[in-house]
Parts: sequence; C-alpha cells; structure tokens
Amino acid sequence: MMEWTDRHCRFFLRLLSPHALLYTEMVTAKAIIHGERQRLLGFDPAERPVALQVGGSEPATLATAARIGAAHGYDEINLNVGCPSDRVQSGRFGACLMLEPALVRDCVAAMRDAVDLPVTVKSRIGIDHHDDYGFLRDFVGTVAESGCKVFIVHARKAILAGLSPKENREVPPLRYDYVYRLKAEFPDLFIMLNGGVRDLEAVRAHLARIDGVMIGREAYHNPYFLAEIERELHGLALPARAEIMTAFLDYIEARLAEGVRLPAMTRHVLGLYLGRPGARRWRRQLSEGACAPGAGTEIIRDAMRLVA
Repeated sequence: MMEWTDRHCRFFLRLLSPHALLYTEMVTAKAIIHGERQRLLGFDPAERPVALQVGGSEPATLATAARIGAAHGYDEINLNVGCPSDRVQSGRFGACLMLEPALVRDCVAAMRDAVDLPVTVKSRIGIDHHDDYGFLRDFVGTVAESGCKVFIVHARKAILAGLSPKENREVPPLRYDYVYRLKAEFPDLFIMLNGGVRDLEAVRAHLARIDGVMIGREAYHNPYFLAEIERELHGLALPARAEIMTAFLDYIEARLAEGVRLPAMTRHVLGLYLGRPGARRWRRQLSEGACAPGAGTEIIRDAMRLVA
C-alpha cells in the first residue's frame, strides 16, 4: 500500500497485533540500490516480523535489492506482481508481469539465490482478458519452479487500461473460488488470500480453506480490527485504545526529536476510534491540530481526552 504502510504506520499496527507479519510499501529495486536507503528501508526492530515488498523485472537488479533488504534486517522479501498503476506498468513491473511467468520465475530464483530469507510473490488472479482460472494456475505453477513456496493472491483481476488503481480495488469482482482452487491444486504451497476481507466472519471462512489472510485497507481505516483478529486467533485480551495510543506517544516523541513532522505519524491513527463515540472529534482534533506550526504530542493527549 504505497504511501500508507510506512515505518510509522507499521510501528502503530504492531502495537495492535503482536503476531501479524507486516509488509512495507512497495519499493522499486532500483530505488533500493540507488536511493536514500535509510529513508526507504529503515525501520524500528519492534516492527518485526516485517517483509520488504519490492518491484522490478530484472533478475540481477532484484537479487541485489534482496541482498540489501536482508542486510537491513527484513524477515522476508516479497515481489509485487499485482500493482496495476500506470506508473508501475511503465517500469515493466507490477501486474503486467503476470503475462511473463517465466521472467517472474527467473526473478524469484535470482532473489532466492541471493538471500537466505523467504522470497514470496503477491499477484492478482489475472489481468484484463487473461482472467480464467487456468491462467492463474499456470502462472503459479511456473513461478513455483523457482522454489517459491508462498503466494499472496489478491482475488481480483487487474484491468490495466481504463481503471485507476482505486477502481482496480473495487470494480473487478472478487473470485475467492480461484484462490480456494489454487490451494486445492497446490497443497504444498502456502496460499494467502487478499481482497475485501473486512470482518471476523470472513477471516474464519477463508482460513478454513486456505493458509493465510492478508488484510490491507481495512486494517488501515479500522486498525482496531487487527486487535479483534488477535483475540479471535490467539486468545489475546482486547487492549484499550488509550493504552495503544499511550504506547505510541513514546515513539512519536522520539521521532519528533529526530525532525519527523507530527502529521506524518498522526495520519495513521485517525481510524482507531472508528464507530466509537467521539470518533469524529478524534479525527478532527488530529487532522487540524497536528498541522499547526510546532504541534507536539499535546495535540494527541487533547484528542484522547475528547474520546475518554
């Protein structure tokens, strides 16, 4: 989720979910190699386990990026073969690579040779008119020849021309049956489902059929959902939202001292009180107050009093 799951977001989500595997935003392999690595790859150890998601289509370049990611302490390298944006397509990576399964296989093989970490793949079920189950089955079968054991499948196809990235998350119909069939046909692979998972009932239903569930935008807009999943799957007590924010305040104060602007962190917690009394006041206080010159954590403490 580009420009969403940055290091501040991941630290906050970890407070809600001790067990989830967290993923970075997608970072291009060339940016990892040539860009400002600390800004792109830096993270707090408390975020772990965390996977680095990369984009690219050149095996050697991806292998170098994977080595850099491993050296920075990531627990997994994930190749994105599902993003449908025009900018991603112009760089010949993302969902358009589903038309080149042999190249994806070679990319994953090069990355696996470069690091001792798990190398995984995130894809769609298909693209444009290549949307029958056989296309997905053959893609996964070819890529699995690299030794890749984990596939995360967004259960919608990508439409590469005519739809925006937002529309690509909503317009193409969900086909969970494709992902279920994939698991049945490849029982030795770890198959994770993504797309449209918004409640505990859906989590339960999917986990009865496949190995894992990836929660995307629902976890961002309604982060407390992750705590509810922890209770459901691991029997953990639901934490008080105020306790979560109190723990996050220490992190925020440390980052403010490093020069990070307050809105870069408060934007990730706007949905914490979704559906609760005072949620609108919470969002307004943070949205408006955090942008004021010199704003500090007193803005957050005032917002917490509004929903107490």
